[in-house]
Amino acid sequence: MLDVLRAKDGDINVVTRDIGANPLPHLSGAVIGAFFTPPGQGGPSVAEAIRLSDQAVDELLGADVIVIGAPMYNLGIPSSLKAWIDHVVRVGRTFRYGASGRPESLIPPGKKVIVASSRGGIYTDGPQKSFDFQEAYLRAVLRFLGLTDISFIRAEGVSMGPEAARNAMQSAENQLVETLGSPA
Repeated sequence: MLDVLRAKDGDINVVTRDIGANPLPHLSGAVIGAFFTPPGQGGPSVAEAIRLSDQAVDELLGADVIVIGAPMYNLGIPSSLKAWIDHVVRVGRTFRYGASGRPESLIPPGKKVIVASSRGGIYTDGPQKSFDFQEAYLRAVLRFLGLTDISFIRAEGVSMGPEAARNAMQSAENQLVETLGSPA
């Protein structure tokens, strides 16, 4: 995916946050408290409590294209991805509540989100469709933040044998070309 993006725009700046290898910590009471401490108050301990979260938010705000790798774990997303989401869905940083109580995005418009999803079985169609909490959750939380240009690239059936895995990867490559076009 990054090769295609680089081929289309040689000046692309890629920031990689590998939350599998280096996950953000799950939220603690201290971090939640720091989220709601007004800027400039609370001292160094508050700043340190939200340092990693601020870094993740700054990366999100600075991105033109957001690529999320999301394997399906037990019908949902990995806890490391949920921790990243918890760090970037921040009132006052990435959204605010408007007068009507509805969320309003604070993220600059025009960002594209590409979710590369892998699944052991087939969940987009058929009897397992109702068990797909992964894509529904990701779509909902991204839209909550005002990110609406969302594409899912799915490799489904990767645990259904070698031939199914090859077919799943070929399908994902085809979806990538449909989403981004061929490399220049």
